[in-house]
Amino acid sequence: MPQPLSDSQITHALNNLQGWSHLDDSLNRSYTFADFNEALGFIVRVGLLAEQHGHHPELHNVYNKVDIALNTHDAGGKVTQKDIDLAAAIQKLGS
Repeated sequence: MPQPLSDSQITHALNNLQGWSHLDDSLNRSYTFADFNEALGFIVRVGLLAEQHGHHPELHNVYNKVDIALNTHDAGGKVTQKDIDLAAAIQKLGS
């Protein structure tokens, strides 16, 4: 079972995750795209990537904006290394 990270571990990891924040026991980031089609394409790519990682984000979409929240249910809804790893992979998609 994944172990929750401490606040200092999360803060340290966020130094390498531009645009991500830690709020309410989740890693969070918003992406804005030119239109709905680009946002939807990004969501699909995130979904495929998440499936490869065996870890699934909470996604929220309104028109051209996609909000992502990551935490690990198996760790009591806390942030674990799985979340850090998936955030880093998602960041590569959105850059």
